[in-house]
Amino acid sequence: MKTKKMSLIYACFLLFTGSAFAQQVNVSLNNAVTRPCDEVAPNAEDNAAKTDKPLDVSAAMENAASQYIYMKSRLVEHNRFPKTYNRYLDSLQTSASDWWCSGFYPGTLFYLYEATGKPELLEEAQRMLALLEKEQYNTETHDIGFMMYCSYGNAWRITSRPEYRKILIQSANSLITRFNPKTGCIRSHNRQPNDFVVIIDNMMNLELLFWATQATGDSTYYNIAVSHANTTMKNHFRPDNSLYHALNYNPETGAIHRYISGQGYSEQSAWARGQAWGLYGYTMVYRFTQDPKHLEQAIKIAEFQLNHPNMPEDLIPYWDYDAPDIPNTLRDASAAAINASGLFELSQYVSGNLSERYIRCAERILATLASPEYTAPAGTNGGFILKHSVGNIPSMTEMDVPLTYADYYYVEALKNRIPRFFESRNRYDRSPRRNSENRMDYQN
Repeated sequence: MKTKKMSLIYACFLLFTGSAFAQQVNVSLNNAVTRPCDEVAPNAEDNAAKTDKPLDVSAAMENAASQYIYMKSRLVEHNRFPKTYNRYLDSLQTSASDWWCSGFYPGTLFYLYEATGKPELLEEAQRMLALLEKEQYNTETHDIGFMMYCSYGNAWRITSRPEYRKILIQSANSLITRFNPKTGCIRSHNRQPNDFVVIIDNMMNLELLFWATQATGDSTYYNIAVSHANTTMKNHFRPDNSLYHALNYNPETGAIHRYISGQGYSEQSAWARGQAWGLYGYTMVYRFTQDPKHLEQAIKIAEFQLNHPNMPEDLIPYWDYDAPDIPNTLRDASAAAINASGLFELSQYVSGNLSERYIRCAERILATLASPEYTAPAGTNGGFILKHSVGNIPSMTEMDVPLTYADYYYVEALKNRIPRFFESRNRYDRSPRRNSENRMDYQN
């Protein structure tokens, strides 16, 4: 019934976009094709050359900073957070502080301030933090990691202000109230009492918990994060290393009620941004745990995507790898940006040709996103940097629009390409060792 309902919704979408309906493509790693970035290039200059035009990171950062200064001038609702832009109405679409995307705008501002030193970016970022501060007590969402770590986490890393540290710890305390030992996971959506829905996006919120153990020495946060990651690895993935967007557990027994298609085309399809959340999420988890199985999972997800027969040559994926009308369907720049940032980090944890390959793939993605096809001209797009992202096609919302999280991970990927910024971003991250009091010690 769910698949039939989705087919009707998708048919309406195809009529709306004017796409041609094509037969669905079966996904299998056995049908993998060689990607352009499989070729080994001897140095970074050659890597960039394979993207047709070398990427000028400084110019891309300056353009991004100018756009966000422009967006600041367009944000007339000063107590709201930019979410997307309606090009037909020429207006920003905004949200309250409790929306899951609220941390991305200030987080991007902090990244851009760090890269360019423009004081107006820091001023706006700090203004937005004041609006977000109350969310540290929000126990009604699993997205407090997105909301608070992407914003206050970057603020703390850059400024070391003690009040930011305190807010982050309280945010972590709020997040762990949603953990259920029976399921081994943190609850995502709030539904009926007998429901316990977990979505792959939730992997991204674990970074806040790992940081909290580093900051406090309390292993509670770390143990919950590892439990969630391990349970998700066990239950969310199919044999071909694609993943389910969501599943519903029995909160009393931990048994799986059912799988949920969520924002993908169907329950059995590979939703592109979900794959990207998984790649980034397990790469980040490995950074903290140094557990080989987490690294192996990140590699499996990366290879599933990069070897997929429906992955375009420029590595900007279609919104779902199983969308039935490929190639006449929407690409998702947000999934590409998340992949680029994740691949840059993943390249640091593998060696040889595999590391080189992940760097080249990330650079190809960035070069494509920085091109006029995906980067908006200055003073347009409501101030957003990137065009052509997809939010939720099954719900018919945010289709082929700019999105705050696309910009955030794009700028993060640009920063990850610069070694000094990559090292700075991860300077607090050390492998833990357990002491006699069952607390986690870190070497600084």
